[in-house]
Amino acid sequence: MQQYEQDQHPVHAERQQASDQDDSQALCERVRQANTNKTSLRIEGGGTKAFYGRPVEGDALSLTEHRGITHYDPVELVISVRAGTPLAELEAALDAEHQQLRCEPPHFGPAATVGGMIASGLSGPGRPWAGAVRDFVLGTRLITHEGKHLRFGGEVMKNVAGYDLSRLMVGAQGTLGVITEVSLKVLPKPSATRSLRLGLPLDDALKRLAQWGRQPLPITAAAYHEDALHIRLAGGRSSVAATRERLGGDDLDDGFWQDLREQRLAFFDKSNPRPLWRLSLPNNIPPLTLEGDVLYDWAGAQRWLRSDDEPNALRETVAQVGGHATCFTFGHTEPFTPLSKVVASYHRRLKTQLDPNGIFNPGRLYPEF
Repeated sequence: MQQYEQDQHPVHAERQQASDQDDSQALCERVRQANTNKTSLRIEGGGTKAFYGRPVEGDALSLTEHRGITHYDPVELVISVRAGTPLAELEAALDAEHQQLRCEPPHFGPAATVGGMIASGLSGPGRPWAGAVRDFVLGTRLITHEGKHLRFGGEVMKNVAGYDLSRLMVGAQGTLGVITEVSLKVLPKPSATRSLRLGLPLDDALKRLAQWGRQPLPITAAAYHEDALHIRLAGGRSSVAATRERLGGDDLDDGFWQDLREQRLAFFDKSNPRPLWRLSLPNNIPPLTLEGDVLYDWAGAQRWLRSDDEPNALRETVAQVGGHATCFTFGHTEPFTPLSKVVASYHRRLKTQLDPNGIFNPGRLYPEF
C-alpha cells in the first residue's frame, strides 16, 4: 500500500481569492455517515460530463462549494487547487502567468470543475504530443470511505510516495474516493502558434502524418475533417515559421482546436440521432471497415465515429486492431468496453480495498462496481 499522510493542518494559499472555500470537514462527515449507513453517494461537480459513464443512483454529494487555488508557484511550475474550482478559473490564473494545462482538458460547459477534469481523465487535441491529464498529476487529497482526509503524492515530480495512487484517481469517475484537491504540473505557453489547413485525400493525409511523426517537427495537434488535414504548430518562433513554410497549406484559425476539443463542430451536433463513439487506436492504423461518418483526431489515434453499427460488432472490429471504443451518447449502450476477466478481477479487488461498502458512485464505470 502506498504511503500517505492524514491532513491535520490546512494549507495556506500564496494567493487567496474571494471565492476560496474549504468544505472538507462537512464533506468528510457526509462520507462517514454514508459509509456507516451503507448509503450510496453520487459525487457531483459542475455536471458538464455527467453524460460520460453510466447513471448513478445515490444521495448527491456536491463538491462545488469546495473551491480555490491553495498554492501556485509559477517558477516551479506547480499549482494546487481544490476539486470544486471552476476549470476556467484555474486556466485564467495560469494564463496570467503565461502558463497553461498542456493536456488541454475539455470543459463541455462553463460549469466544468477541476474535479471533473480529474475524474473523467479526458484530454484535448494535443494529448499525443504533450501528454494526458494523468501525466501532469503530482498529488491528490482524497476522502476515504472512512471519512479520513488523506494526501497522496506531493508537489514535485521526484516525490513518488503515493504518486501512482494519485494517477489512479484520474479517469476513475469518483468510484474510489472523493477527490478534494489536486496538485498539477503546468507548463509555459509556447512563444509561437500557427494552424494550417491542407486539402488532401484521407490516405495521403495519414501517410504524411506517419512521415512527419518520425521527424522533429513542432506539431502539437493533427486532425482530418471535411476533406482536409488540420495541423497546429507550436514552439519557438523560428521553428514554427520554418515548418509552416515547409508544410504549406492555408492558414487556419486557432479557434478550430477549441471547437474540436469542446465538441462544437457540426460533426458533434447533438441533434444527430446516430450514437457518437470515441475510438482509441494505436498509431498509424488505416481506416476501419465501420459504417458512419468519422472525424480523425490525434493524428488518427483518436477517431470520432457517428454510427448505427451494433455495439458489440463495432467494439470487436476496433479490438482486432488493438483499440477500444467508448460510447459518448448517454444511455444508448454500455459506455465503456467490457473488461476481460483478469482485468475485472483487479478492478474488483481495488474497489473492495478502497470502497468496501460500495458507496462511491456505484455502477458509474461498470454495473458490477
